[in-house]
Amino acid sequence: MHEPEPSAAVPYYEDMAPGTGALPPRAWWPASDARRVGLGGAWRFRLSATAQAEDDSFARPGYDAARWDVLPVPSHWPLQGYGQPAYTNVRYPFPVDPPYVPTENPTGDHLRTFDLPDDWPGGAAVLRFEGVDSCARVWLNGTELGTFKGSRLPVEFEVGELLRPQQNVLAVRVHQWSSGSYLEDQDMWWLPGIFREVTLIERPEGAVTDFFVHCGYDHTTGTGTLRVDCEPGGTVTVPELGLDIPTGEPVIVPVEPWSAELPRLYDAELATEGERIPLRIGFRTVAVEDGVLKVNGRRIAFRGVNRHEFDPDHGRALDQETMRDDLLLMKQHNINAVRTSHYPPHPAFLDLCDELGMWVIDECDLETHGFEEVGWRGNPVADERWTPALLDRAARMVERDKNHPSVVMWSLGNECGTGAGLSAMASWIRERDPARPIHYEGDLSCADVDVYSRMYADHAESELIGRRAEPPLADAESDKRRRNMPFILCEYAHAMGNGPGGLAEYQRIFDTYERCQGGFVWEWIDHGLRRRTADGTAYFAYGGDFGEELHDGNFVCDGLLFPDRTPSPGLVEYKKVIEPVRIAGDVGRGQVTVTNRHDFADLSGLAFSWTYEVAGVAGDSGRFTVPLTGPGQSAVLDLPPMPRSPAEGEAWWTVRAVLAEDTAWAPAGHEVAWAQFPAAQRGPGGLGAADRVHGGAPHAPRLAEGGMVVLGPGTFDAATGALRYLAGAPLEAPRLDVWRAPTDNDRGMPWFPDSQLDRQWRESGLHRMRHRVVRVAVGGDTLTVTTRVAAAAADNALLTVYTWSAAGDRLHLDVAVTPEGEWRLPLPRLGVRMGLCPTLDSVEWYGGGPGEAYPDSRTAARVGRWRASVEELQTPYVRPQENGARPDVRWSELRRADGSGLRIEGAPAYWLTARPWSTEALDAARHTTDLVREETLWVHLDHALHGLGSASCGPLTLPGDRLEAAPAAFSFTFVPLEATWCVPPGVEQ
Repeated sequence: MHEPEPSAAVPYYEDMAPGTGALPPRAWWPASDARRVGLGGAWRFRLSATAQAEDDSFARPGYDAARWDVLPVPSHWPLQGYGQPAYTNVRYPFPVDPPYVPTENPTGDHLRTFDLPDDWPGGAAVLRFEGVDSCARVWLNGTELGTFKGSRLPVEFEVGELLRPQQNVLAVRVHQWSSGSYLEDQDMWWLPGIFREVTLIERPEGAVTDFFVHCGYDHTTGTGTLRVDCEPGGTVTVPELGLDIPTGEPVIVPVEPWSAELPRLYDAELATEGERIPLRIGFRTVAVEDGVLKVNGRRIAFRGVNRHEFDPDHGRALDQETMRDDLLLMKQHNINAVRTSHYPPHPAFLDLCDELGMWVIDECDLETHGFEEVGWRGNPVADERWTPALLDRAARMVERDKNHPSVVMWSLGNECGTGAGLSAMASWIRERDPARPIHYEGDLSCADVDVYSRMYADHAESELIGRRAEPPLADAESDKRRRNMPFILCEYAHAMGNGPGGLAEYQRIFDTYERCQGGFVWEWIDHGLRRRTADGTAYFAYGGDFGEELHDGNFVCDGLLFPDRTPSPGLVEYKKVIEPVRIAGDVGRGQVTVTNRHDFADLSGLAFSWTYEVAGVAGDSGRFTVPLTGPGQSAVLDLPPMPRSPAEGEAWWTVRAVLAEDTAWAPAGHEVAWAQFPAAQRGPGGLGAADRVHGGAPHAPRLAEGGMVVLGPGTFDAATGALRYLAGAPLEAPRLDVWRAPTDNDRGMPWFPDSQLDRQWRESGLHRMRHRVVRVAVGGDTLTVTTRVAAAAADNALLTVYTWSAAGDRLHLDVAVTPEGEWRLPLPRLGVRMGLCPTLDSVEWYGGGPGEAYPDSRTAARVGRWRASVEELQTPYVRPQENGARPDVRWSELRRADGSGLRIEGAPAYWLTARPWSTEALDAARHTTDLVREETLWVHLDHALHGLGSASCGPLTLPGDRLEAAPAAFSFTFVPLEATWCVPPGVEQ
């Protein structure tokens, strides 16, 4: 890389400096008695291919832009039909040649004409931009105001003397690429535009220039300290506390503290000679003490998510309703913390975090990850010429967000390597706001921070860190300092596609070790952009769908929400894993232990109930009276005597904790936590008397015409032993199946070959197994079929013996599998697959549900009797992959609309998956619209499944959840529910 040219020769968009002309950064407040004019709406727009294709004459008053297009602001112009979005994770989509950017630099000229309100008082005013990507030059009424970078940070210009009563012309030139782009490589869509609000704000004489609310809480005395620094001076009133005090003077009063669980806010007002600003004050103190992060004197545990701002139609241009919806979903799923990856969010989001209660790590608009591709050469954080830009970004974040009680840590940025620029940022922040700890993950020495933060440390390493027994740093002093820090996983459990697995095991570590204070799942939402096929069918696009020369595929779809904000099974699992109340049953003693895992709240806001079920049928129910149970405390409750029930089968207790009253984030009755545990069994197994379909006398197999063998309701091919008809209806015979459409986590990471199970499985031929019939034997009451299942070019195999028998209308299958040869890889699945009539579109089952589950992602599955359509059993991952398994199924019934169908019982309990398309079709699909309903319903009856893990960017599947090739035996019983339960195509009924 060559040295940049002298600054005079470098255009403003390639200058390393943050910009020109802007006012000093200050706090954000959403309202005051000063006038505001929102300048959003329809703007005139012109897109050019380069930064210098057009001169600046468009900014002059009187310029005729009538032929320009119209563009909504806020928005991203690629999402309005101008150019295309592009996605990369790490790699810059332009040559790494800082601070220069390509000549091909899409540039959008924006024009807005506006009038002032009739009662606009005149005088000073500021023009505020909340967010523009990535660099802008601004004129008002022909006068240049300045330039700025820092896409997700605000900037203000003084404009009072330039304003006219009518026909004000605001002109903004926005460049997609700038020197600032090197600081904004944040694993997201590259989307230029004015994507946050533009506002004109009156600044009356004596108006507030800036203010800083200092609110501490002393947990030993129950008092809060309040001091509001303000320029110019004024007064602060807090009516509820009886306060009317001058700014700059501290006061100590008894208060209720603010926390994410109990977000107590006090309404206040800041008044100066020229302005009155409503405030919402929360008293809380954050500190690292004795190696533990504490708020208000108590250790806190982050049950968090990383949150990009995203909407499938509008990109990062979010409205406040969407922000609130996000937070409501988080609260409803027991999430208590957000890391604002990897930039400060819209400021209104933090107001909502204050109101609803959320711990926030506020992260600076900074990531230089693409420099890793070139060995970190030229990394801006290690080049002092970039330090002014870094300090500018730190100041704009801290000054904007400093008055939010929800913000408990500042983060310097993400994946920037190391360098003196980060140290300069940390020093500035610490001097400006010593009351908040500092976070940064990318420096293992933790030289500039107050917490030890890691990404994707696996379970074993996290446990070592919890014990403060991690491998030492070379420098003894640095090692001692880091070892005495609290530990958080700022990213873990990569939620890409089907997964993540292993959440419960991480939570055990967080609950066990004081030092391990939780983490933040990557991430909140899939960034799929909504598109439609020619026939209007909607789907979600990802990297590569827009013709990018470099892209990272669907790695942008790695969230707990689907792009349309539908919760994924991963979010449902996370809710269960992190539930703040633990319920454990001791049936022998007839007791339930309830443990309060909240950090601050007692259990008085919850109502507890029990339900008793037999064989999935609800019986008695009732309520518990729970004594006052503070955070960290437990209460032991007595179960009622086991109710009498006429049914036989498995009996289960279910205990639920729900909201006792409406809250700001969910209505009364919303379930917060639950547990299920077996009671004494009534009768045989999970098949109650009402559930069992009785058979009859055993059948002997007999030869029939056409080379067939008839055994009870089954008709078999005499040569191959394959089941061809069941109760007269054709089907695809059950046969051993070991393949699944690989998940994103099976595909693993390009930089970690051992994680790429998909590649290894394919190289081993598991997706193309062949079945050789070794022997078909008819004898006594059974038909026995021996097969060898193996892949071409391989000598290892699975010797599989199918033993068929029948009694009455019941057809029974025993399967025995014996591995032969050397198996070095886990199997994707082990079970049988069969094809049935597609009109069987309703499924009822007794087992785990209601949603999908896998061996390391099944905490949220509860035993019950469930019903769903085949369509409802599918999980629409943005990139189609293995999905939809239901665990621990004792029996299932697949039915048509008229009630006819097939019942399948299993011993032991099995994993049930039913799909209107084959595994092969699922494997080949890139988008949900590629999946087309077939003429066969494909049913998987699995004895075992390989776990999920989160190896798309995290740990492999844990050893206990790997499906190793080993001898296995399992059985199924098939019972037609009507004499003719399916009519073959082309046959009249």
